[in-house]
Amino acid sequence: MGAPPRQIAQNKKARFDFHIEEEFEAGIELQGWEVKALRAGRANIKESHVIIHHGEAFLVGARISPLPEASTHVSPDPTRTRRLLLHARQLRTLIGQTQQKGFAIVALDMHWTRGLAKVQIALAKGKKKQDKRADIKERDWQRQKQRLLKEKNQ
Repeated sequence: MGAPPRQIAQNKKARFDFHIEEEFEAGIELQGWEVKALRAGRANIKESHVIIHHGEAFLVGARISPLPEASTHVSPDPTRTRRLLLHARQLRTLIGQTQQKGFAIVALDMHWTRGLAKVQIALAKGKKKQDKRADIKERDWQRQKQRLLKEKNQ
């Protein structure tokens, strides 16, 4: 069946700041120096998001730092806008949903699948402050519950 995807970068803040509605896996159009940098684990997608322009999806704000031994004839731009490769049906879904109020497309993680760099993106709705507080309380309660069960079993 194949090996599980290997993680390159993750956006942990996305799940805290947004309600994730639907997830998609998209290919990413890269240059040669970017692939080498990704293999070295030099990617950051914490402040990245996806925009739709002329019927195509683009990853904005992702940072892929070039390796020091990058080619001399290429001037690397670490934060350039990169095109995402999605099926037409997926693009239509994203376009339709983002036109609704409050929906955004965020990058959740970047990983390798069968030797290809992929980006896990999600259709998401922003959380309000009280929602974030409720998540923190729920997480603390789960942690405390586990602690209590552990003490009880000893």
